[in-house]
Amino acid sequence: MYLVTAIIKPFKLDDVRSALSQLGISGMTVSEVKGFGRQKGHTELYRGAEYVVDFLPKVKIEIAVKSEILDTTVSAIQKAANSGKVGDGKIFVIPLQQVIRIRTGEMNADAI
Repeated sequence: MYLVTAIIKPFKLDDVRSALSQLGISGMTVSEVKGFGRQKGHTELYRGAEYVVDFLPKVKIEIAVKSEILDTTVSAIQKAANSGKVGDGKIFVIPLQQVIRIRTGEMNADAI
C-alpha cells in the first residue's frame, strides 16, 4: 500500500478526479494549500501598487492505494494535471505500513 500525494494547480482538480474515478478510485482527501517551487511566485498590481505574491494557491490530493494500482494511479494523475507549463506540480509516493478504518477496525487493503 502507498500514500500518493499530488500538489497540482486548482483548475486541474476536476480533471484529476475524473481520471481517478475511471480507475475506480473513489476516496481521496483534498486540501487547499499555498506554496512555490521553480515559479518563485509573481508580481501583481493592485490599485497602482505593485506587490509580490510569494505563495501561489495549489491543491493537495492524498490517496491511499493498493500496490497493484500504484503505477496506473500515478500515471493518471500526471496526465490529467499536466498543462505543459511551469507550476504543474509534483507527485509524492510514500509506502504505508498500516491502514485502519476507525469505524469497523478493518485493516490494510480492506480499510482502503
